[in-house]
Parts: sequence; structure tokens; C-alpha cells
Amino acid sequence: MKRFYVVMVLGILLLASHQSAQAQNATSDTNGTDKVTQSQDVGNKICPISGAKIVSNSGMASAIYEYEGKIYHFCCAGCISAFKKDPQKYILKVEEELKAEQASQEKDK
Repeated sequence: MKRFYVVMVLGILLLASHQSAQAQNATSDTNGTDKVTQSQDVGNKICPISGAKIVSNSGMASAIYEYEGKIYHFCCAGCISAFKKDPQKYILKVEEELKAEQASQEKDK
């Protein structure tokens, strides 16, 4: 019975430490008040891994992944694994896509 209580106490402590770690994700602004940092959606419409157009389903991409505070869209969950191996390579592809899209929009004006 003692083992049961020891396991329960350890579980509670583990849960409390996890919640504490999540609370540390908040940052302080200049007023000293806490606010949770928000991730920025980069808005890519082409998968940087496969080059496939990302199909929306109810307004949500097939797969998304947050990296360094930015949300990237992928055609499938398998592409996320490739992204994780060399994120900078694929971030450059996303940036190129977004620049080309912006240039196209400016040209159409």
C-alpha cells in the first residue's frame, strides 16, 4: 500500500512540474505583466518538401508544424519529419514561395 501512495505522490509532483514548465512559456512585456507568446502563421500554400499544393480541409492545412514561433504548412505529416532534419533548407523554400507570391500580387495591381 505504501508503494501505491509513493507512486501517487510522484505522479502528482510530475504533473505539477509539467504545468510549471508550461507556465514558464509566458513572457513579460514592458509593463511587467505576463502574456503568452503567439505563433505566427507563415501562410505557405505549397509544401516545402514535396512541392505539392496544400489542400485545405475546413480551413485547416493537412499538416502543420511550429518551428521557432512560426507555423509552417505541409501536404502530409510525413513531410514534417523531413522538415525536422533540415529546417533551414526548407524555410528558404517557403521564403522563396512567399516572395514569388508577393511579386505576383504586386504585378497584378
